[in-house]
Amino acid sequence: MRWVVTRRGLRRLAAHSFATFGVIALFLQSYQAIWDRPAFRDHEIAVAAAAAAVSVLLGLARARPGPTVARDLRHPRCRIEIVPGDLFDEQEAHLVVGFTDMFDTDVNEDRIINANSVQGQFLRRLYQGDVATLDADLARALTNVPHTVRVPRAAKPFGKLCRYPVGTVAVLGTPRRRYFGVAYSTMTPGLLAQSSGDALWRSLSQLWVAVYEHGQRAPLAMPVVGAGLARVDALDRLALIRLIVLSFVAASRERLLTTRLRIVMPQREFLELDRLELQAFLDSL
Repeated sequence: MRWVVTRRGLRRLAAHSFATFGVIALFLQSYQAIWDRPAFRDHEIAVAAAAAAVSVLLGLARARPGPTVARDLRHPRCRIEIVPGDLFDEQEAHLVVGFTDMFDTDVNEDRIINANSVQGQFLRRLYQGDVATLDADLARALTNVPHTVRVPRAAKPFGKLCRYPVGTVAVLGTPRRRYFGVAYSTMTPGLLAQSSGDALWRSLSQLWVAVYEHGQRAPLAMPVVGAGLARVDALDRLALIRLIVLSFVAASRERLLTTRLRIVMPQREFLELDRLELQAFLDSL
């Protein structure tokens, strides 16, 4: 019910409640005029209070956000959805997983990669925790991508040493189900992943190219990249979703990338989101 105290939520509630009250009042007046029943005249306050209460309740039912936030685009013909759920268990789609520019994978003691992050879950749930296999797949995917620098071991005591350009996409999996590992953050010598709105936009632009080339227009599911440990602190989740959607729409104007883009969020984060504001943003596209 957090949506009720937002500015847009209050406006929607007021609009739906007043509209419902107007319909009820019109019905009562028509009933009294046609059948000339004096009963309402003896209980005007009670009838008005009941009508107001019913109007507010129906207004709440009509104004509340839906279970998902979605928009169907006409050009190109595709659907954008923001939904609660499990990225790795419920999505029949290609997946996007965020990496750093060094494609580190070690989750031991959460020293480099947090085991509870999206990347950590990707390793555990789709690679059964097999770091060697994931590293081998990443190495094959990056064979033709030149790294920008090799960091001395003294400067980075743990993890990998080759740094790739931010925006590099490692395409894993098979044509039936692809995993797009996009490097949208920089791994610092202190083992912190850092990114920015500009780096995220550039990375998304490269992601859409890879999706076009390898995704065969199949549905694509992704998390809210840039949130949490990626430390894009200047943007909250609502702003990050807007950035992702704007980047996707801009790229889709040139060519169809996928028939469905689904941004998947944990249930708790989804309920905390200003869904009315986000729906209004999607409707404006």
